Amino acid sequence: MNAAPLNILLADDDKDDRFFFNLALEALSIPTKLVTVVDGEKLMDYLNENSHQLPYVLFLDHNMPRKNGAECLTEIKLNPNLKSLPVVIYSTSLRNEIADVFFENGAHYYVKKCDFDQLQKIITHVLALLAENQNRPTRENFILSVQKDQPQNL
Repeated sequence: MNAAPLNILLADDDKDDRFFFNLALEALSIPTKLVTVVDGEKLMDYLNENSHQLPYVLFLDHNMPRKNGAECLTEIKLNPNLKSLPVVIYSTSLRNEIADVFFENGAHYYVKKCDFDQLQKIITHVLALLAENQNRPTRENFILSVQKDQPQNL
């Protein structure tokens, strides 16, 4: 019997990043269904309209128009209908002070955007971590990266 696909939501304003994220998902052995939104306002509209059936995980870009990732995360975690949604920050930059704020505001993990091969590995790693435990990690295990062909917690 085939498993139902995991519903994954990606909020990212960059068309190329959305394209490569989708390709990486399609290359995985895990069945997935991807929905994308292009800005923070569209993200919040989507989540509020679908709060009865939240995605398995949200990959949230930090820098987006109309409402950035930090604003969206705060809104998600303050909403009783959305606060249980695992949120993975997916950003081109990685600064510890910004990661600290995202951790404090309830994100599950922080992933720096990477090349295609690393992206497949890091998505697989995130999905495996969430399957093992839906609880948030400690701050020490919050930032994820791929080093020497192995996903790691930084």
